Amino acid sequence: MQETTANQVAANATSSFTEHLQRQRPDLLPFGRQLPAAAPAAGAAQPLQAPHGTTIVALSYAGGVLMAGDRRATMGNIIASRHIEKVFPADQYSVLGIAGTAGIALDITRLFQVELEHYEKIEGTLLSLDGKANRLGAMIRSNLPMAMQGLAVVPLFAGFDRPAGVGRLFSYDVTGGRYEEQEHHTVGSGSMFARGALKKLWRPNLSEQDAVAVAVEALYDAADDDSATGGPDPIRQLWPVVYIVNRSGAFRVPERELAALAGTIIESRALAQREA
Repeated sequence: MQETTANQVAANATSSFTEHLQRQRPDLLPFGRQLPAAAPAAGAAQPLQAPHGTTIVALSYAGGVLMAGDRRATMGNIIASRHIEKVFPADQYSVLGIAGTAGIALDITRLFQVELEHYEKIEGTLLSLDGKANRLGAMIRSNLPMAMQGLAVVPLFAGFDRPAGVGRLFSYDVTGGRYEEQEHHTVGSGSMFARGALKKLWRPNLSEQDAVAVAVEALYDAADDDSATGGPDPIRQLWPVVYIVNRSGAFRVPERELAALAGTIIESRALAQREA
């Protein structure tokens, strides 16, 4: 009897926490929920209203990679939140930024964090950066039925590849397709404007300080043209969330540094406007 139980435990053992939930409690997965039927309006179904988060930018620099996100979430034409955070440490050497339906995005982020922690505990080692990127892609692919109902989640993933000694950046589509980006990338409603800024400001082998400045400038440009993106807000003391990932790990840039940097950017643009 004990041997049978031990064999069953061994058969169910997996280094994937997501796979374990799929076997035991699929109802707990962010993408395992059943949506209620939408109420008809004028003969058509109304889309489900939920807060959406944008915009995320990521770029490489001389010592690693950097990811930054604004603090605004919108619901239609309403600002649902001015304080939301969209960039998180996935583990010690990687970060995750998510645009799209905020509630599902946050649940997928937490699940991904547990997934990596579970793997480390079971296997006794960190999952490779490619392995992390692949597992995140599988989670996004599992959310496809929800995405087809308007609840899409699109992430950016970045980390430091310790064996290779370089920072790497990955983008995704709603089907879970994974694409490695070589220089920089953006997602979210303000991505078009942020990408234009990155094309002008990014250059190879940026210093860490310059990389932070480029990311904040890109978000500032996105907020200038996209109403769903929130720019630096000195009145409310709200600044972007910025993470740096290098050989030493993932670190959040202190708000006092971002406040000083944002102040410099605002002052320089105000000066340019007066001189124009």
